Amino acid sequence: MNGDILKKYAHLLVHYCLDIKPNDRVYLQSSTLAIPLIKEVHKAILVAGASLDTQLEFEDQSFDFWENASDFAIDHISPLQKEAFDHYEAYLLIKAPFLESGNPSAHTAKSDRRAIATAPLQKKYFERIGTPTRDLKRNFCLYPTQASANLAKMDLDTYTNFVANACFLNTPDPVANWLNIRYMQQNIVDKLNLASRFRFLSSNTDIRFNCQGRPWINSDGLNNMPSGEVFTSPIEDSVEGYITFTFPGYYMRREVQNVRLEVKNGLIESWSADLGQDFLDYIFSLDGTRRFGEAAIGTNTNIQQMTGNILFDEKIGGTIHMAIGQSYAQCGGKNVSSVHWDMITDMTKDGQIFADDQLIYEHGKFLI
Repeated sequence: MNGDILKKYAHLLVHYCLDIKPNDRVYLQSSTLAIPLIKEVHKAILVAGASLDTQLEFEDQSFDFWENASDFAIDHISPLQKEAFDHYEAYLLIKAPFLESGNPSAHTAKSDRRAIATAPLQKKYFERIGTPTRDLKRNFCLYPTQASANLAKMDLDTYTNFVANACFLNTPDPVANWLNIRYMQQNIVDKLNLASRFRFLSSNTDIRFNCQGRPWINSDGLNNMPSGEVFTSPIEDSVEGYITFTFPGYYMRREVQNVRLEVKNGLIESWSADLGQDFLDYIFSLDGTRRFGEAAIGTNTNIQQMTGNILFDEKIGGTIHMAIGQSYAQCGGKNVSSVHWDMITDMTKDGQIFADDQLIYEHGKFLI
């Protein structure tokens, strides 16, 4: 990314996404590959009168951890991260992955133990980000690296431009664009919140759920950059029917394809995949994964292709996604899990959405 784009990106993250105020304490996690952006973020935070603490991953750190970590290391919780999730005002995660040295996801026993060790930390984190006042202001974003470009099947220059377009960084005023999206999506959620029963329908999907008393949320870039979606948490036992996810799914560095789920009384009763059946079986053996934590509609028309990165893929304009596992507290969701896995399906060909039996969305576009 060139200097002008980096400055726009940092300004967007610090002043729009995180709304940094004087005396805010910001906790930043990333990798050393993102240092050009981190420098600009640091300057913007200091000028705003706030402070920044960083935790940066170095090359092969994750691989070495899963290969060599003892139970003691697996159970260890960073005091800085705990303090930040307990008390800091803001948290920024800049994803900037390295090229893989191996496949650390094979260590499921270690990852299971790690999930147990970090569960109290995650609980506190979800509680604080779920408050109406954003007790913990957080944002997830991405700095383009060769690893992400490879996953998206693009060269690095093309991928960098893709990221900039998705975040409106190639426009004169990215903040103004996101304010327009906020206004547009607020009109949508205001209408969705008048209904309680919803149905996602296409040639390979017919799934229904109720979210009475649980609001739809306008995801306008405050929590994710880029964003462009509206989402809710269905009442856990209300989900009925079947859904096929037409886009590949990625989780824990594993890929699944053509996932089909059948649901009764909110419980996922059967599942299949053309690729990754063994991994799907493992995921559904974990606590809380057989119920849905989220139902959502992607609206970002600047994203029109899969990249293998859920930060972008779930926002694709003309798609829906549903997440198994952890619910969002800000929606009133009750499901608890160490997993929150978004899976995506295309709605542009024959997709329809009904709200209280009224057709409100067809062929990837809202009618309201």
